[in-house]
Amino acid sequence: MVRVVLVNPQIPPNTGNIARTCAATGTELHLVAPLGFELSDRYLKRAGLDYWPQVKLHYHGDVEEFIKHCQQRGGRLLGFSVRGKDCYTKFSFQEGDWLLFGSETEGLPQSLLTACDNTLYIPITNPNIRSLNLSVSVGIGLFEALRQLPNLG
Repeated sequence: MVRVVLVNPQIPPNTGNIARTCAATGTELHLVAPLGFELSDRYLKRAGLDYWPQVKLHYHGDVEEFIKHCQQRGGRLLGFSVRGKDCYTKFSFQEGDWLLFGSETEGLPQSLLTACDNTLYIPITNPNIRSLNLSVSVGIGLFEALRQLPNLG
């Protein structure tokens, strides 16, 4: 299965919505600190409603801790960015991929983008729109990866 990683998420409802999507698909959700909220935040819980017990949640204190975890478990690091190299629809996802998404305000840090095995973008045709909502981006990327993998059903 692929895994979703949020690096420095800032907006509780986005993380809650992503957690619900991960619960619905059985996808691990990894949160990499610093977070812009407390995990006990009422907005975070409200957005995830009663699905939090169903979330395969992992917390990492910083990027270095997360990278060590990835190295132990294996899999490719795929950074989603408006400056990504390949369009997500033309990319071949594999079991064990890590789908990395940055904060709503900053995106993924350049140092982490450089560490990625590949960077992907989601096309935006309107030049006046700089990015999509984080929870929308995660949904788009995750469901394309799951669509390509044989065990989705």
